[in-house]
Parts: sequence; structure tokens; C-alpha cells
Amino acid sequence: MERDLRLVDVGRRYGLRGPWVLRGIELTVSPGTLVRLEGANGTGKSTLLRVLAGIDAPSEGRITGRPRTAYVPERFPSALPFTPSGYLTHLGAVHGLSRAAAARAAQQWLERFGAAAYARTPMARLSKGSSQKVAVAQAMVAEPELLVLDEAWTGLDADARAELERAVAERTAAGAAVVFVDHDPRRLEGVPDATYTVRDGALGLRTEQAAPAAGPAVLVAVRGPAGAAPPVEAARWITAVDEVEPGVHRLTVPASHSDVLLRALLTARPPWHVMSVGPVEESRS
Repeated sequence: MERDLRLVDVGRRYGLRGPWVLRGIELTVSPGTLVRLEGANGTGKSTLLRVLAGIDAPSEGRITGRPRTAYVPERFPSALPFTPSGYLTHLGAVHGLSRAAAARAAQQWLERFGAAAYARTPMARLSKGSSQKVAVAQAMVAEPELLVLDEAWTGLDADARAELERAVAERTAAGAAVVFVDHDPRRLEGVPDATYTVRDGALGLRTEQAAPAAGPAVLVAVRGPAGAAPPVEAARWITAVDEVEPGVHRLTVPASHSDVLLRALLTARPPWHVMSVGPVEESRS
């Protein structure tokens, strides 16, 4: 994602004379950012996500900076005339991948979300949870510049939920933007760059961000250039830093984001040397 996505005085109404669902929306989504939307049911969150994703056009206002976008709806149409593998391969080709590259990406994402076992099962026969795994996998196939998630974690098992959090971290680390809604207030708690509240079709910025949620964490011991701070690409996921001696740091990061942290450290220029990785409780005992 090379430039900001901007919504300027955007409104959305049902029909030509129907009620306004959104009105006066001003929003900027920058590359590499994670944005959470909150609000009660019926306030316009899903409509705003559909406008961001380009599914719905605004009734007024303008949108600039359209990136390549993927969208996971609240209700995924599972009864499609495809298998999961065929559907993801088709979408990858639509987004410009070669047939072979699309098939490889489809297999990779189905495996990551635990759906490889039914890659060739007709989608109409899948359970709700299995369909949701296909829904999130299809959004990742073409490496979108903007990822829009509407209650995407609903229906996933614990492993798939954690994998989706890792995928979100990877997309933002790669410079993509992610905008999401989730009913669980602890989802990615403390991580979003901004949280907005949708109320009566209007948008307000929540200025106080939550502290990082308690949960499984990883302690990473690293050695870097003397006097250097962890690279920016890694810093956003770090919840605590302890410099034990010049150039040697112990970094605490949520377990779901440890892979992204390690990748950022190892690809930094100059690279950071990873000395050890382990659960926080074990490493500090």
C-alpha cells in the first residue's frame, strides 16, 4: 500500500430516498496501520467496512487512494459451486496470479488455517466453522494492500483464531493496512494504531487505547548494534523492553506476533542476532 486511503465527508443511505446509515465520515487509513472499529449493533459498522472494501459505493462524499483490497464479510456465502481449493485458486487468478502461483497460495493458506483436509470438498457441504476458515483464507491469497475484516474471527477454532492474528500482524508488517470489527473487546487488545467508535452513523476517535491483553507471551533475547533501538517494523508488537547490557535486550511480545517480530529483527539492516526465544514464564524462572 503506497498511499493513504481517505474518506472525505462520506455518507451512505439505503436507496435514493432511504434513511442515512452513515453521514459525514472522515477517515484516513495509512499504509502499515491497524484500525479497529467499535460500536453497538445497527450503528453502521458493517456498512462502513463495505464502503472501505469497495463493496458499497458512498451516496455522498469521495474516496481516494483505493488499494488492492480483500474483504471477509460477517456472513460468508458458503454454498458456492466450488471446492475451497478451486475457489481460492480462481480468486488468486482474478487478482493477477498465475494459475500455478494461485494454486500454491491456496494450498498454503488452507493449510495455515487448518482447512487442507477438505480442500476438495464442495463448499456447500462444509460446516459454518469450516466455511469461515475458507473465508479468511480467500482474503489472504493475493496479499492485499487493505484487509477488511467484519467479525472474521467468529466461528473459528482457537488455532485458526491465533493464525488469523498472525496473518494480520504479517500484513501490517508488510506495509498493508487492516481495518477490523470484532465482538470480543480483547481481540488484538492494545495493538491497534487507532480505535474508532461508530455511533448513529458518525465516526469518533477513541483517544485512550487499551493496555495489551494478558495472555501467552514470548521473551526474545536479542543482540543489536550498540545504542540502537529495535527496528520500527518490530517495535509496534513489543509490550516490554529490558536492556540487560549494552546492545542486549529482552523483548516481550504476544505469542501470536512472535513470528513477525523475529522476521523484522532478522531482516533489519544491520540485522539483530536472536540469542534465545521462549515463553515468558519459562525464560524468567
